Amino acid sequence: MPEVQGILGFGRLPRGVAPYLELADPVSNAVDRWLERRLGTALGHLPLTRWRLARRARRIVALSERLGPVDDDGLRARALSLRSRLLSRPGDAATLDLAFATVREVSARLLGKAHYTVQIMGALALYEGRLVEMATGEGKTLTAVPAAVVAALSGMPVHVVTVNDYLAARDAEELRPVFDFFGLAVGVIDSDMDAAARAAAYRCDVTYISNKNLTFDYLRDRVALREMRGRGRRQVKSLLEGQAGGALMLRGLAFAIVDEADSVLVDEARTPLILSTTAGDADAAALYGTALALARALKGPRDYRVDRMMRQITLTDAGRARLTEAAEGLEGLWRVRRAREELVRQGLSALELFEHGRDYVVIEGKVQIVDEFTGRIMADRSWQGGLHQMIEAREGVEITGRKETLARITYQRFFRRYARLSGMTGTGMELAGEFRDTFALPLVRIPTHRVGRRRHLGTRFLRDADARWQAVADRVAALHARGQPVLIGTRSVEASEACAEVLAARGLPHVVLNARQDGEEAEVVARAGRQGAITVATNIAGRGTDIKLGEGVADLGGLHVILTEFHESSRIDRQLYGRAGRQGDPGSTEAIVALTDELFSRFAPRLLWVARRLRLPPLYRLMRLAAQARAEAEHATTRREQTKTDRDFERALAFTGPME
Repeated sequence: MPEVQGILGFGRLPRGVAPYLELADPVSNAVDRWLERRLGTALGHLPLTRWRLARRARRIVALSERLGPVDDDGLRARALSLRSRLLSRPGDAATLDLAFATVREVSARLLGKAHYTVQIMGALALYEGRLVEMATGEGKTLTAVPAAVVAALSGMPVHVVTVNDYLAARDAEELRPVFDFFGLAVGVIDSDMDAAARAAAYRCDVTYISNKNLTFDYLRDRVALREMRGRGRRQVKSLLEGQAGGALMLRGLAFAIVDEADSVLVDEARTPLILSTTAGDADAAALYGTALALARALKGPRDYRVDRMMRQITLTDAGRARLTEAAEGLEGLWRVRRAREELVRQGLSALELFEHGRDYVVIEGKVQIVDEFTGRIMADRSWQGGLHQMIEAREGVEITGRKETLARITYQRFFRRYARLSGMTGTGMELAGEFRDTFALPLVRIPTHRVGRRRHLGTRFLRDADARWQAVADRVAALHARGQPVLIGTRSVEASEACAEVLAARGLPHVVLNARQDGEEAEVVARAGRQGAITVATNIAGRGTDIKLGEGVADLGGLHVILTEFHESSRIDRQLYGRAGRQGDPGSTEAIVALTDELFSRFAPRLLWVARRLRLPPLYRLMRLAAQARAEAEHATTRREQTKTDRDFERALAFTGPME
């Protein structure tokens, strides 16, 4: 495929296993990866790429303004002629500049939004296959449009990847008029769609989709390919069924624009995606119930030790002996030492490491996982190895069948198979090296359109959670009295509801946005910037939301954001703070946290012990920085090990066929 290789430039050949375009996994050594990480960090701080993009963006804006006198029919004729020009001369700079300028003019006419120079800079970087860091509120959704249009006109199937179905549907509907003007079909994929509707959406020029839907659809394609492995079988099947590749859904991994790239490519990359089927197990309730009973009979730290940082349970010799004694007389798996120890470890994990309201919620009799980074329910997802069933037994709900793996892949391995990958984020500089090393994504930081006016009022550390909530309520009451809207950010459903109880006791009117009420997200966000509004939210409000200020709010100081618990990644803290002071609006932020928060006790216990006794503010700040640095390092190690494990697992089972 020489024509494709000319576009890619990554030095990796397309995979020959699938009937559509995708790159092979890269082959590198530890030295190469180390150098790429250092190079990515260094280039991310250098302004050379930013200067080049700025010059070209100014040229495109000037060209777009010259299109102003052209009437709609003339502009439509020019827009439709771009496809043939881009297909015949995909790398011609003059043609690309005209295409970007035309998209800008069309957006101005149909949406009333002409791209700023900085947004054109971002669009150019996306089209080149870069990771774009733009401050929150700078219009990343609109920035993606020129890159998506030009790539689609150049003949590449375009996937615009978002973090959830709501954002995918919202963005596609808002931007559809621009794509229609260029004669481009836009598809949206929702989790509830059937296979035929999904395939139809993938056949569109541009497809808006969540990262989970996209990856699982790819795994379904890989499972379908096992039945027709080999080019000869695929050609025979194509002749018999009249379609290339049989029942495959995707058209290829040509070009992807990943919104909230740090969330998708990094935060969610610690866990492999596993496509599974449910196997019946009539004795499941009794098995997991017995495991929980035995786990509750053990006493820590005598019988087991809990490593909360690594989220692991280790049985001691005394615990193993006590378990052997307790399991006497039991039949089946309980007579196998390794099996009973693993079952009890899972039971202890369910009891000690996973909390209702933080890690999961129970809705309509089902245990639903809550994404710790986005605050949203992860529909149709479950923990593996029997852990999910153990938590169902703990909560007393119907136990689902055991899962049997059909295919698995990590986000790292999947997204670097795109011929051209790009992404957008508000917080990417801290991970510039990892993006370069893992995804061959060079980062460029785009300047803001207007000077920021957000003020950070500092951090207060309280002795415990009760003192924290009372201090938050005092602060909210003072701000509410003057009419300034407040957004209170919490890390979990449980914390958001605890905060709401304190506010209700004070008679402060408020709304709660968490995984239990995520269906009301758009309405809650729309009201959050009005005078006197008090919104308590998990990380749902931290990404992809644009809180517009109500009338008179700017004169009151804009939206005020209160962070009530630091996250394991400082990037997520920055995302929450970024809800205030968007696009040059006034705004303010502060943090009111408790010393008993899990971040400190789990990742910096010794510094916490010292800080509590000396009570020096600099020590508190050092403790927070150390805890977040250690958490980030642990997560980075987990991501690297997960990718290595995934490769080793596939290599070990190579004789059975690929695991994806």
